[in-house]
Amino acid sequence: MNGKTQDCSHPDTGALDGINALLEELLGPGGCPWDKEQSMESLCEYALEEMYELVEAVRRGGPAERREELGDVLFILLFMARLAERAGQFTLSEALEETRLKMIGRHPHVFADLRVSSREDIFTNWEKIKQAEKAAKKSKPGVFGTLPEALPPLLKAYRIHSKSARNGFTWDTDEDAEQQVEAEWLELLDAGLEGDKAAEEHEFGDLLFSLVELGRRKGIKAGEALDKTNARFLKRFAAMERLSAERGLDFSALKQEEKDQLWAEVKAAEKNIRA
Repeated sequence: MNGKTQDCSHPDTGALDGINALLEELLGPGGCPWDKEQSMESLCEYALEEMYELVEAVRRGGPAERREELGDVLFILLFMARLAERAGQFTLSEALEETRLKMIGRHPHVFADLRVSSREDIFTNWEKIKQAEKAAKKSKPGVFGTLPEALPPLLKAYRIHSKSARNGFTWDTDEDAEQQVEAEWLELLDAGLEGDKAAEEHEFGDLLFSLVELGRRKGIKAGEALDKTNARFLKRFAAMERLSAERGLDFSALKQEEKDQLWAEVKAAEKNIRA
């Protein structure tokens, strides 16, 4: 395969043309005053918000929610591309073609004659190619030169560990990683006993960092795992509140042991449903 685009019409072309026509109208003389005030910079927060809503829909929604949120993300991206084009920076076609060629270059095991024997080979080669790309652009050097600074902390920790592992800097075994987590936990306890808040925060961060790596080695993404735990807690808490209301109780006025009993009931009900 040579990676060249073949001449063929795609069923989504009409829909994309429709969005671009809509954007032209919104940004035109009789369009929306708010839209016409926007810039790529001002849309960044909206892009992040829409992306989080898409992630929420993928993880917990159905096809209808996923379709809606995917459309919203694409609209914001097309909006940003149209603003860039109006400012004379670049066109959407140029951005997509650059990405197409970049992806071809990053998949030499598909589009060239590179032989790989495992997924790890693919990941390692991917990192080497990305670093070479950054070097060619005279970007920040080093293994972490391609790491976006604005990543959320848990995702950034995961990416740091992943890049470190691909460059041969990690614990030899899962057992070593588990021992490191245990060591960090003990150091956190010691810092707490000493009453040093700065040291306690330091050790707490180290513990989280080590847990992220332990999860990565086991195929668990910390951010996704924590998101599922958050959702599980909120679901159980709402169930506790419903039980209280059904029994004519004021949840906030209940004693701790009463709330614990409700929590146990909710968890037991979950197990019965799964069974």
